[in-house]
Amino acid sequence: MLSKLIILVLLSWVPVFELRWSIPIGLFSGTISGVPFFGSLEGFALPFLLVFFVCVGANAVLGFFAYFFFDKIIHFFLLVPFLNNFYKKLVVRSQKRAKPLVDKYGLIGMAVFIAIPLPGSGTWTGALVGNLLNFGYKRFFLANLIGVFIAGILVSIFFAGAFSLLGI
Repeated sequence: MLSKLIILVLLSWVPVFELRWSIPIGLFSGTISGVPFFGSLEGFALPFLLVFFVCVGANAVLGFFAYFFFDKIIHFFLLVPFLNNFYKKLVVRSQKRAKPLVDKYGLIGMAVFIAIPLPGSGTWTGALVGNLLNFGYKRFFLANLIGVFIAGILVSIFFAGAFSLLGI
């Protein structure tokens, strides 16, 4: 079981997917085919609360490292032209989506942006946007914790209900 929990933590740290991916895999009891990078994954069928707290906790911890990464380390990577161009495209798109929420609603706006369980939002993008908007460590960590908790609830309820209805 420890290896499954480690896999859930690692999946919770994957950009774009985060806990939108790890929670369903932790709850699912079948095999998922056509998974990028893996080919197929077998669901772990772990207890609901265990999956929730492992994935939410891992994603919340990720926020600390992601914010630090964008604040202190990314400048070295931006010396590579390809990475710099990719970063600029990501920054522009992220700022367009998050800035109105953050400007209008502050901490709650950042939490909602992180909580939206769709690709392009979440902890990684929230850390990037928070850093670019000079949101501050403490405010970002609190917003991230709130947003990740809400996202975890939404994703868990959706997939637990869907899997229950489908009998999987």
